[in-house]
Amino acid sequence: MQDFYPTRTSSPQPMIKRREPIIHGGAGFLSQQQLQRYERDGFLVIEDFLPPSETQQFLRDLDAYQQDSTFIQRPEVIAEPNEQSIRSIFAIHTLSERFKTLVRDQRLLSLARQITGDDVYVHQSRLNDKPAFVGKGFNWHSDFETWHAEDGMPAMRAFSVSIMLTDNQPHNGPLMLIPGSHRWFVPTMGKTPANNWQTSLKNQQIGVPDAESLRELTAGVDSEQAVPGVHVPSSKAGSLLIFDCNVLHASSDNLSPWPRRNLFFVYNSIHNRLQAPFAADRPRPEYLATREPVALRAADARSVTKA
Repeated sequence: MQDFYPTRTSSPQPMIKRREPIIHGGAGFLSQQQLQRYERDGFLVIEDFLPPSETQQFLRDLDAYQQDSTFIQRPEVIAEPNEQSIRSIFAIHTLSERFKTLVRDQRLLSLARQITGDDVYVHQSRLNDKPAFVGKGFNWHSDFETWHAEDGMPAMRAFSVSIMLTDNQPHNGPLMLIPGSHRWFVPTMGKTPANNWQTSLKNQQIGVPDAESLRELTAGVDSEQAVPGVHVPSSKAGSLLIFDCNVLHASSDNLSPWPRRNLFFVYNSIHNRLQAPFAADRPRPEYLATREPVALRAADARSVTKA
C-alpha cells in the first residue's frame, strides 16, 4: 500500500500537507459552529458531558485497580517510570462493563459519524492516571504518526475522545495542543526499535517532532489556523475533549498535590482499518491497536446519561 506519510526516516524531511478532509460527515451531536471550530483548531471542549455521579463511579473503579496489587502486572497496564503506580490502563473498554457501555454512548457515536462519515470501531482505549507529585508528562507527538508507523493506520480518519474524570488545570499536568497542527504531518527521524511500545508508553523518544517544526506550527504555518501558539484546555471533571488524530499534543509533569485522571477512546473509520506497519518490523499488541475491529453502528448506541 502506498505510504503518503513517510516517517521514522534517516534524514530530515519537510512537513507534508494533510491529504484527507478533517470532517467527513454532516449533522449530528455537534452543532455546525462546533464542527467549524473543531475543523479549524483540531480539537474541541464540551463542558458538563458527564455529571459528577458518573465520573465518581469511574474514579471508584480506578481506585480499585490501583489497590489491586496484581492488576499492575497485567500487560495492558503501564506503570509510571520508577514507580509502582498505574500510568495507563489500555483496552479499558474490554476490562470493564461500565467503560464498554460508555464507548457506545449515543452522543459519542453520533459525533463519531459526523467526524468520520462512517461506522467506527474502537482503535484504542485507555485510562490515564497522572498521580499527584510524581506523575510524568508526555512528549510532543501526533497520535497518527505512531498509529501509522507502528500500527499501520493508512489515513487520517480517526479521532480521540478524552473525558476528564478530575479537574484538568494548568498546575496538574493537563494536555497541551497546537491549534491547526492537524493540517500538517511532521515526519520524524530514527528507526523504530523492536518492541518500542515497552518504553515509549513511559517515555517517548522515537516519533517526536523536531523543534523547528514545533516552532513553525506554533507560530501559525498558514492562514487557516485561528490562534497560533499552544492551547491548554483547563476544564472541570465531566468535560469532554475531542481531538483529531494528527493534532500535536503533549503534557507536563504533575508536581501538584492533585491527580489528573482522564479516560480516552479512539474511534477509527471501519474503512480505515490497520494494514502492516509503515515503519516498524511488526504490529503492536491487540490491546494497543485493534486489528480485528467490530463496527459500532447506530443500533449499538446506548444512552448512558444526560449531561
